[in-house]
Amino acid sequence: MQYFPAAIQELADRFARLPGIGGKTAQRLAFHVLEMPLEDAQGFADAILAAKSQIHTCPMCHDLTDRDLCPICSDEMRDQSQICVVAEPRDVIAMERSREYRGVYHVLHGVISPLNHVTQDDIKIRELLQRVASGRVREVIMATNPDTEGEATAMYISRLLRPMEIRVTRLAYGVPVGSQLEYADEVTLSRALEGRQEI
Repeated sequence: MQYFPAAIQELADRFARLPGIGGKTAQRLAFHVLEMPLEDAQGFADAILAAKSQIHTCPMCHDLTDRDLCPICSDEMRDQSQICVVAEPRDVIAMERSREYRGVYHVLHGVISPLNHVTQDDIKIRELLQRVASGRVREVIMATNPDTEGEATAMYISRLLRPMEIRVTRLAYGVPVGSQLEYADEVTLSRALEGRQEI
């Protein structure tokens, strides 16, 4: 039995396809859109269409941009000899929030995941190797997530880069600020010890 008009149900179904949105949240969002003034709803729809039509990947780093080159790749103040490899565009935002990194990025658009049928050919590894082969790169920082797929991807890429005689590093992982040692697991503590620094 259909409880809502077909248009509302279709809108809720569309929202439910978004990651992290369940059925009830999708219905709330659909009703919220219906309560919007028409110009706000039109602006919302226009913003979605504009993002889909204007945003593309940077030909150098494969981050999302609306320009020929993304702002980071075109910034002459950034260290072009240092590439931080991340899995997704949102990881660039996370790294930039730290305000510590002054190099450039390479976005893989995924990680190697046999269970999800994602191979090395499905992500931007070949493009990374081409950038490094240009001869201007002196260090590649692997900043994929510290999970099974992220670690496997980092190890695979580091093996490919080894013959190129550049420095390949991995982000240090450890105990988060504000947490307590008694709650940290063994792997986290091991990583924290490996990545320790002199003070």
